[in-house]
Amino acid sequence: MKTRMMAIAVTALAVVVVMVLVAGGCSLDSNGTGVEIKPTWTPAQIEGDQISIPKGEVDDGNMIHFRVEQQGDSMVFMAYRLGEEIYLRASICPPCRSESFSLAGGTLVCNTCGTRFRATTGDGISGACKSYPKAEVAYAVTGDRVIASMNDLVTAYQNTEIAGRP
Repeated sequence: MKTRMMAIAVTALAVVVVMVLVAGGCSLDSNGTGVEIKPTWTPAQIEGDQISIPKGEVDDGNMIHFRVEQQGDSMVFMAYRLGEEIYLRASICPPCRSESFSLAGGTLVCNTCGTRFRATTGDGISGACKSYPKAEVAYAVTGDRVIASMNDLVTAYQNTEIAGRP
């Protein structure tokens, strides 16, 4: 009888812990540790029409954010790894004006309004700004750098500023 009561108590406690974690928005990061990955800012290297960031910083499990200036406009982007894939996206949440996102498992979370987006597609899941999917940027990996063209960055940023996806 004591063993059965103990098993019931442990099960109930486990259910409560899971409910608290889910209610608090906790989910597994890309490494399966259950920790939300907060943004790390890094400077982008600019060479002509090419912008690059260190691949090693993305490979280390970071949520990289970087800023690019183009003809007086400031644009922010994010890069992160999920499994074997690197993703590069515009990092803007137009309605709430956020430029910062965290990565919680397979979910991007706006650090201002809490809106959630699928990290693999950029599509909105829930929240006030979900109608503004995070557009992906085409990139190439050359040596130890993730490289994108300024044109592709600008296009992705402009596509993210408009509700829906063109």
